[in-house]
Amino acid sequence: MWYLPTMTDVRRAIEAVFRIEGPRLIAGLARLTRDVGRAEELAQDAMVTALERWPETGIPDNPGAWLAQTAKHRAIDGMRRAKLADHKHAELGHMTGAPRAPDLAARLDDDLGDDLLRLVFTCCHPTLSMEARVALTLRLLGGLTVEEIARAFLVPAPTIGQRIVRAKKQLADEEVPFEVPARGDLPERLAGVLEVIYLVFNEGYAATAGDDLMRPALCADALRLVRVLAGLVPDEPEVHGLAALLEIQASRSAARVDVAGDPVLLLDQNRARWDRVLIRRGLAALARAGELVGAGHARGPYHVQAAIAACHARAAAAEDTDWATIAALYGDLAELTPSPIVELNRAVAIAMAYGPEVGLQLVDAIAGEPALARYHLLPSVRGDLLRRLGRLAEARAELARAAELATNARERELLLRRAAAIS
Repeated sequence: MWYLPTMTDVRRAIEAVFRIEGPRLIAGLARLTRDVGRAEELAQDAMVTALERWPETGIPDNPGAWLAQTAKHRAIDGMRRAKLADHKHAELGHMTGAPRAPDLAARLDDDLGDDLLRLVFTCCHPTLSMEARVALTLRLLGGLTVEEIARAFLVPAPTIGQRIVRAKKQLADEEVPFEVPARGDLPERLAGVLEVIYLVFNEGYAATAGDDLMRPALCADALRLVRVLAGLVPDEPEVHGLAALLEIQASRSAARVDVAGDPVLLLDQNRARWDRVLIRRGLAALARAGELVGAGHARGPYHVQAAIAACHARAAAAEDTDWATIAALYGDLAELTPSPIVELNRAVAIAMAYGPEVGLQLVDAIAGEPALARYHLLPSVRGDLLRRLGRLAEARAELARAAELATNARERELLLRRAAAIS
């Protein structure tokens, strides 16, 4: 069924479709063109074409397929103009369901022959700096804006924009292949991929901007990719550690928002709504990571974070949470990956285990860290600790400051309500 939408309807539809289908569209185009920068251009061109045509023709029943077909036709036209059509026609079948070429199919098992996975490994190629790998993949795989990525890294947006442009040019100039690396090369490539998946999941789990707290499609993509990696490299504990962390975090998704879409804090969540299947999967992955560490592998930060998440998952009620163990685990995490944000989380756990005064002292000790200057959770934590200490006026002021810093509308509203509730 078709209907004539307004321009606002069209823009919203395209934005929604591109958030969901954009990464797959870019990945498929990259397999066709062997150029991730060109693939993104083609996807953007298809969006522009939709903005021009859909107000007159209506939004199609399957807008994602429409965008993919439009982008593919543009790719074909470009190949013809470059007199490469004969050479490239065999590759067009990949976007329309034809079997993969034997050399690609032979590289890895069928369940690993995934365009999104290829896109991750291409964007995480060691020819790029780690910062460029993460930023480029968040842009192409996660569909995030430059501003959203900049907030995740706590760096200026122009820095991220330049990083992405340079990364795409470098991949094209060095003719980096669009493929999953051979098994023998995988271990050295995993660290960047794991970091990318972790950041993509986090953007889906707690959106840095917009009107919605969560972007479930990003969480689903991250979960699928980490499960594929766990099957691909079954003897790497950090892969299982990340899988455990994401499974357990995702298990809380339904309880994290109320019927109005507003956020519900962890200690206030209805734990009956936690997904027990995902929790069991997460605990099994954590156990596998533990076995590998016990066999001599090093314990990594994702493994430790998963152990923290497991403490919450095992508590039948909020008051049953083992905060002392969580505080100790954050101490381990601080040794592995020192950062002010880890210290802030450790302070929260210590406050829950040993009292708000001890926690507040730790928070105040890191309050001057530059990385936390615009981090809304710093005043949010201080406000909660001050409230528990009976310093209500200060608590209100801190929560109001946190609301000013929050870039997600749902979080901002929650902080304002918490401030107003302090009498």
